[in-house]
Amino acid sequence: MQIRTDLALEQRELMAGKATDNVQVRKRRHGAAEITEVEVCNAAGEKELGKPQGKYITVEIPEFAHDSELLDGRLTAMTETLCSLLPKDGAVLVAGLGNPDITPDALGPRTARGVFATRHIDKTLAQSLGFSELREVCAVSFGVLGQTGMETAEALRGMVGTVHPCAVITVDALASRSLSRLGKTVQLTDTGITPGSGVGNSRARIDRETLGVPVIAVGVPTVVDAATLIHDFTDGHAPHEAYAKEADTMMVTPREVDTLVRRASRFLSLAINCALQPALEPELLLNIV
Repeated sequence: MQIRTDLALEQRELMAGKATDNVQVRKRRHGAAEITEVEVCNAAGEKELGKPQGKYITVEIPEFAHDSELLDGRLTAMTETLCSLLPKDGAVLVAGLGNPDITPDALGPRTARGVFATRHIDKTLAQSLGFSELREVCAVSFGVLGQTGMETAEALRGMVGTVHPCAVITVDALASRSLSRLGKTVQLTDTGITPGSGVGNSRARIDRETLGVPVIAVGVPTVVDAATLIHDFTDGHAPHEAYAKEADTMMVTPREVDTLVRRASRFLSLAINCALQPALEPELLLNIV
């Protein structure tokens, strides 16, 4: 049975007992956040983990649905992690991926809504307002292919050709293999993203190769597929044959998913704003999200 997950940390856990130099794992704590970096070092590591070469950083924090605090150590952990993946200077394009009409998939669009867009602000005006060190930022959100008729990768390619950012940040909802990580895990990676891969609906890949600039993908798991859930709840047994097909296409999400997505998107918006505008105080940026 295929265990479906977007999280490199979980994919690494499935390799338990298969230690290898091709996939490096480093862990540390930052206040309430536990940070795990999984690095796929080479082509052999790609084959072992089933993910592209690069860094996958997981920040595990208290559950969003039960904790609304934003200005604490978790924000610092997220901001520093994001800064470590971004170029130091240059314009940045933030893209919220997913369907805004489906709550578990609305994380990206809601996050993009809270990003502090600055590309349109004249430098003279910014200086007169006391914002002399604003970084150039654009924010955009898309519907899914069935709503727009365009692959998100196609639309982003056109925008990158116009805006010429030094990097793109994508934000999307993810799938986990474990209920214990829904709404309390953030994954950041410098390898880009294949939208919909976690729910078996893969679209065109968004990465450095397709866009021509670095792509940092940020996501929070909001769903787990039913087949994987049954596998966990029954100590490794596959779903009954009569229900296997339905279980393989059914996604499960927490009852409090509305609260989870609302708080997670505010947290990600604030973290992105703090990473891109370090000269501004988090308390000020909090008013934007």
